[in-house]
Amino acid sequence: MISFGLKDVIDILIIAVMLFYIYKMMKSSGTLSLFYGVLIFFVLWVLAAEIFDMRLTGSILDKFMGIGLIVLVVLFQDQIKRFLIDIGSHGRMKYFRRLFRHDERAESRRQDIMAVVYSCMSMSKTKTGALIVFQRKVPLTNYEDTGDLIDADINVRLIENIFFKNSPLHDGAMIIADNKIKSVGCILPVSHDMDIPKTLGLRHRAALGMSQATDAVCIVVSEETGNISVAMEGKFRIKLSAPELEHTLSEALHDID
Repeated sequence: MISFGLKDVIDILIIAVMLFYIYKMMKSSGTLSLFYGVLIFFVLWVLAAEIFDMRLTGSILDKFMGIGLIVLVVLFQDQIKRFLIDIGSHGRMKYFRRLFRHDERAESRRQDIMAVVYSCMSMSKTKTGALIVFQRKVPLTNYEDTGDLIDADINVRLIENIFFKNSPLHDGAMIIADNKIKSVGCILPVSHDMDIPKTLGLRHRAALGMSQATDAVCIVVSEETGNISVAMEGKFRIKLSAPELEHTLSEALHDID
């Protein structure tokens, strides 16, 4: 007779929560089909090795499982890091951190957001292309190293000068972290999603790719239309006004500490 107790319920809940987080991570990174493939392979392995006791098939699948886990870790190291950071940032851990630390950076963050909003609106009027990335919980050091490190204070004039059409750095991305412009002229991962409208250019694909690989908030000013868009969590918010851009950034960045 098979016994089913509290320990088994907890065991199932743990696996269900892990699968849910992995599903969300794969969905936001545009690799959901790979998630389904891995899940099907895992189910086949359990059926062959554990339930039906198929020794030959089970032993072959065991070898693939050992190698497959290493391959998945190498391929999805950024997503795994993001997954672990999200776990450590949620719920009670975040609450307890706030008990012992006042949010002294709130006003400074608001000023930084407004500087970015003003510069984006100004560049939108002149149809100056721009790509600005706000770091959230996942560190962007690897992407900062692809550009020129400047570690400068955030201000409207500097942002507009960097993305001025004759500037040698205007084609790359600007990365903002810890209330500083950390790096400019950065190279970002490009999304290869087929659902992206053809009217959106390379900057938009880079913004979406960055939002899929990390939890960053990516702002794009279109060089063709002047429209302002935000890519976040693998999704686009297009044609934002100044109040909408300010609200989006404030909501996304209010809990990054």
